[in-house]
Amino acid sequence: MPTPLDGEPRLLVLDAYALAGREALAGAGGTPAGDLYRGLLSALVPDATLHVAFAADADPGLPPGGALADFDGAVWTGSSLTIHHDEPAVRRQIELARALLDAGVPNFGSCWAAQVAAVAAGGSCAASPKGREFGVARDITLTDAGRAHPLFRDKPDRFDAWCSHGDEVVSLPADARLLASNDFSRVQALEVFRGGTSFQAVQYHPEYDAHEVARLATLRGDELIAQGSFEGPGALATYVEELEALHTDPTRQDLITAHGAGDDLLDPTLRTQEVRNWLESQVLEPR
Repeated sequence: MPTPLDGEPRLLVLDAYALAGREALAGAGGTPAGDLYRGLLSALVPDATLHVAFAADADPGLPPGGALADFDGAVWTGSSLTIHHDEPAVRRQIELARALLDAGVPNFGSCWAAQVAAVAAGGSCAASPKGREFGVARDITLTDAGRAHPLFRDKPDRFDAWCSHGDEVVSLPADARLLASNDFSRVQALEVFRGGTSFQAVQYHPEYDAHEVARLATLRGDELIAQGSFEGPGALATYVEELEALHTDPTRQDLITAHGAGDDLLDPTLRTQEVRNWLESQVLEPR
């Protein structure tokens, strides 16, 4: 596991799933998104105070009477919602992102977070014309801005990452920085600003491991078969079984070869490097 960092930050973890999405994920055996990030952040900063809230809910469960500015950082999970659908669960999250930035709280997050960041700062998103990028996002390549950015310190210029997304950022806000791209989605990482405060986000999932992707494959199975990612239920079942086996024994060379799984997917330190870098550069160093 990654080497722990020193510090006692107060971090807000925003589980971005609506209730129905949380229930569906649990039904497929996936770890609740907020719990997944809470576990990672606890491992990275053992002395952090963590508060999980549910950003899609009318009552997200923020601390009673607590001001957003009291948090040292906010971390957003993925979500099964669609950012370009005008509904309360989406609008609430866009408004919360803006409020956090206006309060001077730096933000970071995965997947849905990249889309929230873009829209909150004036960009736009849409369904990917290629369908769902699922399993592994291949050959994510840092831009010049990304190679110089502290978010990607000690990260290779090109890497793979676990992923699952059907939507993508199609237009960047003014003053945004495009940090990484691949052939599937032009925006694989970005940084946006509002009032001088930064929201850094990646379209992929550094918090995922092979087990979580296997559970998502189960949840998204019908869609993945329909778009041609798997030939049928048998192929999907084999994929799920093999990812679970790889998670149990990440040294199995047959599965590493079959799934093209390098250290960027299997080494927890390298896989989660962006989260660590964000904590160091945006949350701990400024204190």
